[in-house]
Amino acid sequence: MVPPPIPPSSGYTLVWSDEFNAADGSSPDASKWTYDIGGNGWGNQELETYTNRPVNAQIKGGNLAITAQKETFTGTDGITRDYTSARIKTQGLFNQAYGRFEARIKIPAGQGMWPAFWMLGNDITTSGWPKCGEIDIMENIGREPALVHGSLHGPSSTAPTSDETSSVGLPNSANFADDFHVYAVEWDPTQIRFFVDSNQYAAFDKANWPANGTWVFDHPFFIILNVAVGGTWPGSPDATTQFPQQMLVDYVRVYTK
Repeated sequence: MVPPPIPPSSGYTLVWSDEFNAADGSSPDASKWTYDIGGNGWGNQELETYTNRPVNAQIKGGNLAITAQKETFTGTDGITRDYTSARIKTQGLFNQAYGRFEARIKIPAGQGMWPAFWMLGNDITTSGWPKCGEIDIMENIGREPALVHGSLHGPSSTAPTSDETSSVGLPNSANFADDFHVYAVEWDPTQIRFFVDSNQYAAFDKANWPANGTWVFDHPFFIILNVAVGGTWPGSPDATTQFPQQMLVDYVRVYTK
């Protein structure tokens, strides 16, 4: 059952959403989403090439289906990879500072899979990463089927990045890939809170940001949905990993206070 919108008493007003209710087989709404494309590893030694093909991202049964496939594919960048997937984003189309950002997602499973619902600062093209800031609303790696992670990343004067991160499990150590869950952040000027379903499991404060780091969560960010394959954190797929793998997104909703 789809959870109802946040009640008005919370003080949040819906300002942007995609319910992914277009016809089956259609691509994501081009007025809301664009694509990152290529197979350059994306800074994480990932093994996939991201494409804009419907086989990797399409509407299916009222959900966005991002599909990671095992196939040898050469992208427009000339890089040949053994996996394809999709990474869609609202960059240049929608960005917002502060509010509640939530999505209802059923993640894929398997060693080497790395689904994510996250955000980057809209100044990434001028300031670069990590000065732009990164808010990871939900990340999972396949070898940890019962954990998801929420994190913030920003610049530091003494290390590559300044970071805060937390993880959360489900009751009875259930696997996240077994069902849909609502992943959300509530972002204020001085604090960002992380939720799974109705459970707040972390809150990171500007006042307690790591020494030598800079709190850069004070400007608009855009949204990203992707499924990476392999990389330094999840490791590579192995013989137990089944393909294709899908991340199903029922909706993405953004609210302001």
